Amino acid sequence: MDNTALQNREAETMPQQAPRRMFMPRADVYETPDAIVVVADLPGVDENHIDITLENDVLTIHGRVEPLAPAGHKLAYAEYGEGDYHREFQISNEIDRDAIQAAVKNGVLKLTLPKAGPAKTRKITVKSE
Repeated sequence: MDNTALQNREAETMPQQAPRRMFMPRADVYETPDAIVVVADLPGVDENHIDITLENDVLTIHGRVEPLAPAGHKLAYAEYGEGDYHREFQISNEIDRDAIQAAVKNGVLKLTLPKAGPAKTRKITVKSE
């Protein structure tokens, strides 16, 4: 059995979940002398349900909202669209990737992307073999 057939079979046996809505959170971007600051609205998301990744110069924010329906109750009418959040930002080499910080409070995510200092000249020692 080839790998593709195995993947398809596994997919057939997995329980099917209804697709969740995906929203692009609104964000403000500020620049200070030392950093770029991104402030994004993710209502209903706490620090345990946010994933932030940096890969190939793309900073990805993904926030998951847990359903708020009380146990034993069935939704009869809804005006609020529940869903998750996803947003990507392309970042430049001017950002110090090892010093990025994130904090969330009341559904507002604040990302601080420190600017990298200018490249410093350094002497490379040559050893004899």
